Amino acid sequence: MKKILTLISVTLLLQSMMISVRAQQPLNPIQSVLESGLMTQYPDGQFHPERGVVRAELASILVKTFQLDKRNTATNQNQPITDVPPSHWAYKDIEIALQTGIMKGDLSGRFHPNQPVTRAEGFAIFAQALGVLMLNDSDVNRLLNSYQDGYQTPDWARQALATAIFEELVNIGNNNALNPLQPMTREDMAYALSQYLAKQNNPGTIPDIPN
Repeated sequence: MKKILTLISVTLLLQSMMISVRAQQPLNPIQSVLESGLMTQYPDGQFHPERGVVRAELASILVKTFQLDKRNTATNQNQPITDVPPSHWAYKDIEIALQTGIMKGDLSGRFHPNQPVTRAEGFAIFAQALGVLMLNDSDVNRLLNSYQDGYQTPDWARQALATAIFEELVNIGNNNALNPLQPMTREDMAYALSQYLAKQNNPGTIPDIPN
């Protein structure tokens, strides 16, 4: 009888441990951002991870993720945008992204809301919203040059993209390629967001800069 009770106790303990382990397992990036509400599915009920992220979508995600509407504006004047009417679905978010200086329009006053962003642009702007680290040139070069195509990163994005890499927000393929000039996909953005959420929920040690 004691053996039976012992076996039952061990079985229950193992089941409890398995449930606990499953509960602690991280969600996959897409599931994580959907449950957090930071990204949504398309009307057809699919996430479409392969689709590119456009500037309007990026602005909306950043405002929601970092609560940019609660930040002080970077300028006292609203930057005029001639290609985003008030009826545009992301008008308010774009306005906030411009006012906080997280995103900018071009010299002609156009925002180009439907223009896809590259991985360098998307991750760099994400890092700007998060807060760019004051890395020295040597550290920036070391971080970017650890990838075979890191040299392709535009000059304006190097510091911010290095910050995103340092903060482990950038997903890298098996070929050790950064792909800075390739379009940023919704899967790329989901990865960055899920990494950010994981750090918020369970802050860890600051990662080391690779030598």
